[in-house]
Amino acid sequence: MPFAIYLLGLAVFAQGTSEFMLSGLGPDIAEDLSVSIPAAGALTSAFAVGMIIGAPLMALLSLRWSRRRALLVFLLVFLIVHVVGALTTSYEILLVTRVVGALANAGFLAVALVTATGMVEPDAKGRATAALLGGVTIACVAGVPAGALLGQAWGWRSAFWAVALVSVPAVVAILRAVPSAAPADAPADAAPAGEVAVPSARRELRALRSPRLGTLLALAALVNGATFCTFTYLAPLITDVTGLGAGWVPAGLALFGIGSFLGVTLAGRIADTRPIPLLAIGGTMLLFGWIGFALTAGSPAAAIVLVLVQGTLSFAVGSTLISQVLYAAGDAPRLAGGFATAAFNVGAAIGPWLGGITIDAGLGFRSPVWVSALLVALALITGGVAGLVWRRTSRARTAVAARTALRD
Repeated sequence: MPFAIYLLGLAVFAQGTSEFMLSGLGPDIAEDLSVSIPAAGALTSAFAVGMIIGAPLMALLSLRWSRRRALLVFLLVFLIVHVVGALTTSYEILLVTRVVGALANAGFLAVALVTATGMVEPDAKGRATAALLGGVTIACVAGVPAGALLGQAWGWRSAFWAVALVSVPAVVAILRAVPSAAPADAPADAAPAGEVAVPSARRELRALRSPRLGTLLALAALVNGATFCTFTYLAPLITDVTGLGAGWVPAGLALFGIGSFLGVTLAGRIADTRPIPLLAIGGTMLLFGWIGFALTAGSPAAAIVLVLVQGTLSFAVGSTLISQVLYAAGDAPRLAGGFATAAFNVGAAIGPWLGGITIDAGLGFRSPVWVSALLVALALITGGVAGLVWRRTSRARTAVAARTALRD
């Protein structure tokens, strides 16, 4: 695996830390900028919305840029807005920096997915995707707690400075390792022989009409929705349902993060060669894991084990779906990266929202785990039905081709 991919993963680590770190910095920001706690919480929501809208939008904007130029522009904008965020005393300016930072983050991740998979063999997209998304999982394990510790020691602004600082080596890596060339995202057969294929928004949008690609994006949103539904409410689940003290909350979050890192690492080894068995078996295990978690959440031993197991299974299945999106969209690589990023963040937004609805309805802190189980069940049903349709369509096409060959 090229070392440059891991350095791109470092930028993804910084961006993942930025996306989630405000959960531990909100009260300090609210006090410093003289706003309410909900207003500080809106900074996280603004980032999520920016990620969802920005992924396909930024991918289209940068379609005719070289990958190096796109990565540099998005990463430098991300770095600069964090410097501005660290210096500002205005809530409104900080809110704007969160939206702009999310747009830059979304654009960077969309292009980084294409760049990373373009640095490896055509049949190694799963490993490259896992190496890149490992940055997100490490952000959950180390980045977010480190940001909280920095905030406690030197104030919330220090966490913003740290994110900007961690982004600097990735800028250097892009300058040194990513070639400065014409846009390389158009398919090789998109231009006549001897001419350079130029990326086309219309061509990429046509390629995204594929039913298989749409199904994979929906499955990615459902599986990631299940993941973040429980992850968001893991703290009250541990304290109010499992009965462990508040001191166990960081340990539970860290276990989930460790599991997520194990998941993308293990999936990266087999997602390229056996994706369907991984999705079918892993998805089924994920469903029964959520059901088991919901039923045994009152047992400390079971809850601790299942936090690790479900983190592993969730990210193994989720990262495999993202790599399959890139395989399915060979004619629209950059927009595929954008929509894969958007699907991930749609899940990250919808899952917690659905979990919050069940809690507000008085169903307790165990209810988000049942929502996670329901979302994975829906994903398995959708994937199973789509698989049957694809197989029947494939057999019909094979039969038609055979009859045509016999007539000829």
